[in-house]
Amino acid sequence: MNRPSILLTTAALALSTLVAVTAAGPAAATPLGGAPASARGPLATAVGHSHPQVLSVGGAGVYRIGASLAALTAAGRIDWTAPGCGTVVHAGVTGSWAGVLLLAFRDGRLVEVGTATAPPQSPAGAQVGMSFAELEAIYGARGSLIRNDAGNAEAYLVRVGSRVELFTGHPIRPGVGYFQVGPATFVERNFRQGPAC
Repeated sequence: MNRPSILLTTAALALSTLVAVTAAGPAAATPLGGAPASARGPLATAVGHSHPQVLSVGGAGVYRIGASLAALTAAGRIDWTAPGCGTVVHAGVTGSWAGVLLLAFRDGRLVEVGTATAPPQSPAGAQVGMSFAELEAIYGARGSLIRNDAGNAEAYLVRVGSRVELFTGHPIRPGVGYFQVGPATFVERNFRQGPAC
């Protein structure tokens, strides 16, 4: 075998090994922090991130109305918390729901799940970005346009037993800017009267 053939064969073998390592490397690598690169940070948002599709009066995924803040925190499902009024604590979530859902807990129990993004949507197909007229077309007699007690804000309310879906306005454009679910005693009351303490 002459020298150029050996060089070409060696180069081809080296290249095929490099391609295999490069292809397997990032997907198989685990950073020093212990979490795969695909499960954290901005890369997770850009590559393989999927938003939740349905937010119902029961909640979404593991974020079920009535769930314990302590249990969700211990399971690594809570990213941050911030104190609210009285015993209310607001929280952000982890995983594919991060940046999509915001939570409110009262006395350590989940009482509100909300979003300012689309998706998710309600089981009936309503979501952030729709007009109140579109919501009326979807819900018909099951929902109604309401105003808060101060008369300076409107929202679309759908009752499901003792719980509600509430679609509130957007601060700079007409239509829905925020969609939240939970017990009427918390979600609807907060809209009508202000934060419940």
